[in-house]
Amino acid sequence: MFRLRSHARWALPLSLGLTALTLTVPAASAAPSGAAPSKSAPVRDDFDGDGYADLAVGAPNATVGGRAGAGYVAVMYGGPHGLSTGHRAILSRATAGIPGDPVKGQGFGRQISEGDLDGDGYADLVVGSGSPRDGGAVVWGGPRGLSGGRQIPATDTQTGDFDGDGRLDLAVFSAGSGGGDDPAGTTATIWKGPLKRTGTPAARTPLDPDHLQYIDIRDGDTGDINGDGRTDLVLTGYCGDGNNCSVLYLSGPAGLTRVTDQHPGGDGAAAIGDLDGDGYDDLVTGFQNDNAVWVMYGSAAGLGGRDTWKRFTQDTPGVPGSREETDEFGQSVAVGDITGDGVDDLAVGAPDENGEGVVDVLRGSRSGLTGTGAQAFGQNSKGVPGTAEQYDSFGYVVRLLDINGNGHADLAAAAPGEDGGNGAVWVLRGRPSGLTTDAALAFGGRAVRAPYTKAGFGFELR
Repeated sequence: MFRLRSHARWALPLSLGLTALTLTVPAASAAPSGAAPSKSAPVRDDFDGDGYADLAVGAPNATVGGRAGAGYVAVMYGGPHGLSTGHRAILSRATAGIPGDPVKGQGFGRQISEGDLDGDGYADLVVGSGSPRDGGAVVWGGPRGLSGGRQIPATDTQTGDFDGDGRLDLAVFSAGSGGGDDPAGTTATIWKGPLKRTGTPAARTPLDPDHLQYIDIRDGDTGDINGDGRTDLVLTGYCGDGNNCSVLYLSGPAGLTRVTDQHPGGDGAAAIGDLDGDGYDDLVTGFQNDNAVWVMYGSAAGLGGRDTWKRFTQDTPGVPGSREETDEFGQSVAVGDITGDGVDDLAVGAPDENGEGVVDVLRGSRSGLTGTGAQAFGQNSKGVPGTAEQYDSFGYVVRLLDINGNGHADLAAAAPGEDGGNGAVWVLRGRPSGLTTDAALAFGGRAVRAPYTKAGFGFELR
């Protein structure tokens, strides 16, 4: 069984004796561009500059170059008609221009971030791995998509304008995997942008070494909770004694500062977005063992007081389903504006629902997140391709992004347990009324002509 944002997730078993395949699919040429990429604000998720968001899918268990578990990333380029399995790039350490070599168990693609790190108007892809020794890689965006890259000493990364200068910075984490009672710890550094194509940042600043040495960082999210124009950072990871947690840092003139006031840290995923449309991003933390998510609303002073925090479960009025002990509701979360009303909505994965998995979508409103009008989708939902089966883990990872540029965020939901661990991803379109299953798309490694046997396709989405 897969686990997201939990220590067990990072111990995903590798199947020995997988079919040895190499990656030869080149980066697809971008569709004809419209307006030139804007240089006035950092580009976050458009690798080819055509104005449409692109989706990166990690398959860290895939066999590459005969190395089991070496891993790869499939990048699906967005367009006016959404995603196409024919318009994609397959990137691994066997791909020309990508630094390093495939290594057994390396897990390239285990964690992904993105953003315009070199300031050329095209988003770049940052791929982490499960190996502190091998680290990760930055792959550069351009008018023909992603190509070339530089190695970086990172298992995990996050991007954001942490100092408010209009350029994206890179948070670089080299994390171990201690297991048992004690984490191995994380070394964290903020690389100030722009990042040169030599892999050299404008400056480097350590991040909270005294605290992060006791946490194995695995993922996180970024946003502006206090509305000061600087990016804030939430991190999730393993904190020891079988417990997962999250850590929040707010940016200010002195840099990122850890929030030490008590707040629900969660043991699932975390996401940042504006769920009440007030201009301040809000923090969502998942409590997978409690089958709940908490929403903490942002303000000029940071997170609001405890009396403003809201808890949501499948027992919340309007939310489909019912709260059950093993659903793992909150194991994955994502924020984006599905309805196009200027207020972000929330997707919550419950990958153990009925042993198969489901995604619940809750709506944001000017009064905050609500269960009213919530939707639920699984492989048994009308119009969703496929058939729900035990251990699919549908909703193991979720992402909200506008792949066809119509102003409505679309849902990407992964089931890395599909077909016995081959994995697959589903995309449902956003509309003013919410998500719809018309034009639903499902694809896995085979559909994009990449290694697919036990690949864990969809283990990560960005």
